Amino acid sequence: MSVRVVLDTNVFVSALISRKGWPGRVLAAAKGDGYTLITSSFQIDELRRVLNQTRLQSTIKPEEADDLFAVLGAVAEVVDELPEVNRSDDPDDNLILATAVAGKADLVVSGDKRHMLAVGNVEGIPIVTAREAADRLRNC
Repeated sequence: MSVRVVLDTNVFVSALISRKGWPGRVLAAAKGDGYTLITSSFQIDELRRVLNQTRLQSTIKPEEADDLFAVLGAVAEVVDELPEVNRSDDPDDNLILATAVAGKADLVVSGDKRHMLAVGNVEGIPIVTAREAADRLRNC
């Protein structure tokens, strides 16, 4: 049985900035059969908005962003019927958490210490750092 994982948007961005860092390693595992990547239409739209920000365009090349969307199209399971979740002060984070609930995820991976990681879990689904996720996925 494959582990079902939701990556927070900040993990995708960090993975594109540094492929050798923990977020990059976790994303690379999705390209193999490391786990099942779960996302939502909301998150894909959010990712497009974030990656189009001027401040990131000097760091992340358009073709790298295009490659990410190709990977999502090829390997991710997209859920669209999201339940209402109100665990974070950040409404966008609640939609990521709702993606995890709707996608029956086993794990949410985030680098957001202030909001996401502070929540700890959503409906029993642990929220962990990319480093913790790499350790857990290696043991599955």
